[in-house]
Amino acid sequence: MSCLFCAIVAGAMPAQVVLDEPDLLGFLDARPVFKGHVLLVPREHVDTILDLPARLREPLLEATQRLAAALVDGLGAQGSFVAMNNVVSQSVPHLHVHVVPRTKGDGLRGFFWPRTTYADDVEAAEYAGRLAVALADPSAR
Repeated sequence: MSCLFCAIVAGAMPAQVVLDEPDLLGFLDARPVFKGHVLLVPREHVDTILDLPARLREPLLEATQRLAAALVDGLGAQGSFVAMNNVVSQSVPHLHVHVVPRTKGDGLRGFFWPRTTYADDVEAAEYAGRLAVALADPSAR
């Protein structure tokens, strides 16, 4: 498979999945801006927002909203940064929404995205699990 995100959707590449729905998949970014940084992708290959079918617009935005809430509920973030690149700076040519946890004074400024790593797969799985629990229980808000 030539598209990394299509390979993740197909289960051919590993990922820490936090949201698994018929049309969408959300998983931890392997090189997060901050730990808990989620990438939300349509399951079908879509290059950019310009190519997104109308039937996926509302589900994509609604899932983005739920993920932003899960960062607060599951990780204790104060808020989130939500972004999408189109062609320029789009490292994987498959539409993806970045949902990044934010806290005051976290150092993120402008469009410079410093990257970090998880200590190991166990730490990544712990973050994914906390987000999945927060997504499963929206009444926790």
